[in-house]
Order: sequence, then structure tokens, then C-alpha cells
Amino acid sequence: MNLDNNIKADQPILTSPRMVLRPLQPSDAGLLALYTGDKRVAEGTRSIPHPLPPGATEQFIARVTAPKREEDVWVLDGSMADASSVLGLLSLKPLDRQQSQIGFWVAPAFWNAGFASEAVRCVIDTNPHKARTLFAEVFQDNPASAHVLTNAGFDYLGDAEAYSVARCTTVPTWTYIRRMSA
Repeated sequence: MNLDNNIKADQPILTSPRMVLRPLQPSDAGLLALYTGDKRVAEGTRSIPHPLPPGATEQFIARVTAPKREEDVWVLDGSMADASSVLGLLSLKPLDRQQSQIGFWVAPAFWNAGFASEAVRCVIDTNPHKARTLFAEVFQDNPASAHVLTNAGFDYLGDAEAYSVARCTTVPTWTYIRRMSA
């Protein structure tokens, strides 16, 4: 793992057996743009547009590494296990009353390899926000992400809808909750 000297690492660096979850850095922009430019990744999220506009990746990195950001975002960095330095991203957004919302995506080249499950488990085990409760939502046409959550101890909470920028429409979601141990 090679962190840029200019990164502001004011969020913890987390480790799991095959990867390091670390803050984004400017050198991640190329791979991040490549992966988020994939329609399958964009359509699996609320906020990634497709096609990806020029400069969007750099703006995203600047926003999520700013001192007054609204969420913590980690890169799933597999370079310590001879994998890509960017496998995907995981975000944790603080909510009211010691609650946080978790979100994640993995680049299609690394699907079905357990990286999302490992990253979610790592965040649960370290609980960097000291949350009492974690929430998550996935689009109903993404059962693989729902499986990641249920395997990590999340319980189904209900159906809802969320707007997807890439799809330009509202998409049905499943909402999940996980109560953290005290």
C-alpha cells in the first residue's frame, strides 16, 4: 500500500485479511473513473451518473476527503494481496442517535470474490463511528448486495424506493438494519 503524501488521513485505516480499507487519494482517480464509468456499477448506486461526466471523479475525491465531509469513504485496496489498489468503495454516513448508513460497490472484475463481504465485515468489526445501529439499502434488482448484508448479520427492515441518477428513475429498494453489540 502506497499512500500519497498529500492525503489527509483523518479517518481510520482498517485492515482485513485480503485488503486495506483506506481513505481515497488523488492517485485513485484513474481506476475510480474506469470502474464508476461502467454502467453496471453506476446503476447499482443512487448517485453515480452514467455516462460519467468529465471531472466528476476528481470532484468526488475532493468532496469525500474534505475535513467537513458528510461521510467517510474507504477504498477497498487489495494491493497487499497482489490485487488491484482499487477494488471498490465503502462509505459510512453518520446519522442521528449513534446510527450510520453503510454503502458499498465493487468493480465488476472483482464480483463474486467476497471482497464486499470482507469489507462490510471489517467495518462491523471495527465500528469506526461507534454506531449502535447500521442501516443499508440495496436496489431490489441487486440480490448479491442483499446477500452481503444478510450474511453480515443485517436484518430485512422493509421496502422503499430511491432515485438512481444513472437510471434517471426511482428504483425499489430493500432496507436493512444491524444492531451493533455494546
